[in-house]
Amino acid sequence: MKGRIHAAALAALLVVSGCSAGSSATVATGGDSLSIGFTAEPQNFDFTRTDGTAIPQVLLYNVYEGLVKLDASGKIVPLLAKSWKISEDRKTYDFELQQGVKFSNGAPFTAADVKFSLERVKTDWKISIKSKMDVVDHVEVVDPAHARVVLTKPSNGWLFDLTGRVGAMFSPSGVADLANTPVGTGPYTVAQRRRGDSIVLKQNSAYWGPKPAYSTVFFKYIKDPTALNNALLSNGIDVISAITAPDSIPQFQSDDRFTVVEGTTNSEVTLAINNARLKDVRVRQALTYAIDRKALLDTAWAGRGTLIGSMVPPTDPWYEDLSGKYPYDPAKAKALLAEAGQPNLSLRLRIPNLPYALSAAQVIASQLDDVGVNVTIEPLDFPAVWLKQVFTDHDYDLSIIQHVEARDITTFGNPKFYWGYDNPKVKSLLAQADTGTEEQQVTAMREVARQLNADAAADWLFLFPNVIVAKTKVTGFAKNQVSESFDVTGLGKK
Repeated sequence: MKGRIHAAALAALLVVSGCSAGSSATVATGGDSLSIGFTAEPQNFDFTRTDGTAIPQVLLYNVYEGLVKLDASGKIVPLLAKSWKISEDRKTYDFELQQGVKFSNGAPFTAADVKFSLERVKTDWKISIKSKMDVVDHVEVVDPAHARVVLTKPSNGWLFDLTGRVGAMFSPSGVADLANTPVGTGPYTVAQRRRGDSIVLKQNSAYWGPKPAYSTVFFKYIKDPTALNNALLSNGIDVISAITAPDSIPQFQSDDRFTVVEGTTNSEVTLAINNARLKDVRVRQALTYAIDRKALLDTAWAGRGTLIGSMVPPTDPWYEDLSGKYPYDPAKAKALLAEAGQPNLSLRLRIPNLPYALSAAQVIASQLDDVGVNVTIEPLDFPAVWLKQVFTDHDYDLSIIQHVEARDITTFGNPKFYWGYDNPKVKSLLAQADTGTEEQQVTAMREVARQLNADAAADWLFLFPNVIVAKTKVTGFAKNQVSESFDVTGLGKK
C-alpha cells in the first residue's frame, strides 16, 4: 500500500494494541453484572476541560444527568426537569424539577444547582463546545424546584444542546476533583478505574429514579479488534459497544449465542483538512475528487455505512444527500492541483490509532498518491496525543476521525476550531438557523451543508454504522446511536 507509515509509530501502536487486551478474559460477568467492550479509553473523567467523546460515552446519563435527555429515537424528553414551558418570545425557559433528587455525595439537587451548572459552563469550562451556553443571559432560582433560564435571543438549538455534555448538572460540593471523582445524580457512580484496562460503574443506591437492571457495569478497553471480538467469544465481555472489525459481523450473525443490532449513528467519519494550511479551495477540492469513497467504504468497512457528503446524518431534519457532489475523478484532481501550482504536494495524515482510521488512511494514501500527492501516515495514540497535537494544537495537514457529537456541523462556524475554516457566510447562516422559525432553520442549515461541500472544507468519507454485538441475554439496545452517551440505563436481561 502506498503512503509511508512511520515505523516507530506503527510499532508502538502494535504494542499498545496487544497489551490493551491482556486482562479482558478475567472479567467474565453474570447475574447483575455486565461487561462492555470499547476501543477508546478516556484520559480522565473531566469532560468540562478535556475534549473528546470517550468521557461522556461512559458518564453521560449513567453518572451525570441533565434537565433533559435524548431518547432512543432522538426526541428530547424530561430527565431532571419533569416539565418545562417556553415563553412566546422563545427566550425564557421555566423548568419544574424532579423532587427528592440527590447527588451521589448526598447533596440535594435544587434549582440553585441548575444555576451553578449552566453558568459554570461559561466561567470554568475549557473545551470548545462551551460556546453552546453563550446564548444564556442568566439563570434565576424561582424556588428550589423551579429554575428559569433566560436567553439573549431565541435559539432553536439550545434545548437540544442541553441533552449533551453542556447540560450536565453538578453540585458546588462535587467539582473539586472532576478528573478523578465524578459526582452526579445518575443511577451509577464510578467505583473503580484501572488505567489501560477498565472503568467500573456501581449502582447508586440513593438514585431518585427507576433502578437499572445491572448493579455493576464494567467498561473494558480493548483497542485491537481481533482481541475485542475474542473477548466476547471467550466470555471475557458480554457486549461489544461498536464492532471495529466489520468482516467479523457475519460470524456473530450466524451464532445463536449472540444478537447483532445494526443501525446508524451521528458519527461522520471525516477526512479533516486543515483549512488554515490548505487555503486554496482548488487543492481541497482536488483531494476530494481523488478519493473514491465507495471503494474506501468497501475496503475499510466492508461496505457497511452510509455515504453522505456532508456533516449531516440522515437523522437530522435538514439532511440531504450530497454524496454525489464530488464523484471520483483522478484526472480532475490532477488538473486542479496543477492549476493551483501544487502538482507534487506532500502532506502529513495524522490519525488516531484506531482500526477504522488505520484502514481508511491506507486507502486514502494510495488514492492520493495516484494523483501525485505524497502522504505520510502518522498514527497517534488516542485520545491523549491526537487530542493534544491535532485537535488542540492544529498540527496536521489531514486527519481521519469520527465526529460523534450530534449536530456538530455548527463547529464550522468557529474559526478557532481545528478545521481552521473561516467563512462569514456560514457563520451568518448558522446564526439565522438558530434564531429563525423551524422552516428557516431547515433552509439555512441545508445551505450551510451545501456551502461546506462547495468549499471542500472537509471530506465526509461515510457515516459510521451502529453495530452492537451482545450475548442474547442482554436486551434493550437502541438501534441508532443518537447521543454521545453509551446509555446503559435502559438495558435489560432475559
